[in-house]
Amino acid sequence: MNLAKTLPPPLRAWAERSVGPLGAVQDASHPRADSRVWDITDAQGRHFFVKQSPTPASYACETFGYQSAVPALGFGGAPRLVASDARDLALLLTAVPGTPLSRLTLTTAAHRSAHRQFGALLRRLHGSDRMPGPGRRAAAEAVEHTATTEVETHLVRAGALLTGHRRALVRRAAEHLLQLTDRLVPAHIHGDARERNALWTAAGSGRLAVVDFGRSRYAPAVQDFVRLACGPWQDRPDLRDAFFHGYGRDLTDSERQALTCLAALDAVSGLAYGPAHGDDEVTARGTRTLERLERGLFV
Repeated sequence: MNLAKTLPPPLRAWAERSVGPLGAVQDASHPRADSRVWDITDAQGRHFFVKQSPTPASYACETFGYQSAVPALGFGGAPRLVASDARDLALLLTAVPGTPLSRLTLTTAAHRSAHRQFGALLRRLHGSDRMPGPGRRAAAEAVEHTATTEVETHLVRAGALLTGHRRALVRRAAEHLLQLTDRLVPAHIHGDARERNALWTAAGSGRLAVVDFGRSRYAPAVQDFVRLACGPWQDRPDLRDAFFHGYGRDLTDSERQALTCLAALDAVSGLAYGPAHGDDEVTARGTRTLERLERGLFV
């Protein structure tokens, strides 16, 4: 059982300096030990979120994202950063309405509309920066890190969950990904683009907002499609089509190849993380992705 986390008095005092006295505070953390998020309400009934990042790196990614790229998503497309505190790794964010897509059962039309809007928002995020030289270099370095140091660490941690054949499959994917680096479009990515981080409001024709920029960084744009390709798109290719309709273009041939490679690396990451943290969903996703890759069914 997960116990509710109390907003520390210093963080409460810090938030009140920006929004005034708080009327209510509710724990809104994910069921993970390192997740610390609180839904707060000010005296006027306005909602905000206080988030304490788990690491300095996550804090740096999130503040960088909110300051440099997220404004391109427009009003209501993502939360707005009200204040940040590097000492306590704290962020104060406006609340955006909606429920995570992962918790909803939508009609076919509504689900397609949500993914079409998801694609449109990510395209704006990816294109919100003219991509300076340092950003391009950072995107290329991100590929190299993922395909070398990171994948080897995950292979070790996955241990007996991987057969020799699957280890070879993952290593071939990493090697091929490195060969594609120079042909991949660099972008300022969300970093964890999945249905859990997409909030849907059904009022009117429906509206989507994107949250949680703790992994925002420079990387190839295709990196942002991995969690969707390994999740809802596996059984619903119509959602993939709707997404790229909103995105405004389909994948290039190099991106298609890279997506398959990145899916293999994401799978072994899941097998390294899931069992150690009791996350059966992540473990199952990794196993399922590898099965589909072996059978040539990954799309």
